[in-house]
Amino acid sequence: MGKNKRVRVLIAGKVQGVFFRMETRRFADHIAVRGWVRNTRDGKVEAVFEGDESRVAEMIEWCKKGPPLSRVSGIDVTEEDWIGEFTSFEIRY
Repeated sequence: MGKNKRVRVLIAGKVQGVFFRMETRRFADHIAVRGWVRNTRDGKVEAVFEGDESRVAEMIEWCKKGPPLSRVSGIDVTEEDWIGEFTSFEIRY
């Protein structure tokens, strides 16, 4: 395991109504990344990822494409201070 990392990601495009949150949680669980994902009121998807630096990078790369029905037009990644507050990955409403 490498260094821990935390990022906040905002994904734009056709990302709501295409199982983006569910598939994000599935992939995060698969690679042991913790945090949350939710839809925003302006049609984007927001997520916070915490975990091993290389796994968080893998999660960000996954978000650039998303699940098959999505069409990502942009992604904004902001690094945040590591907190280590999550024990799992959840979908927030």
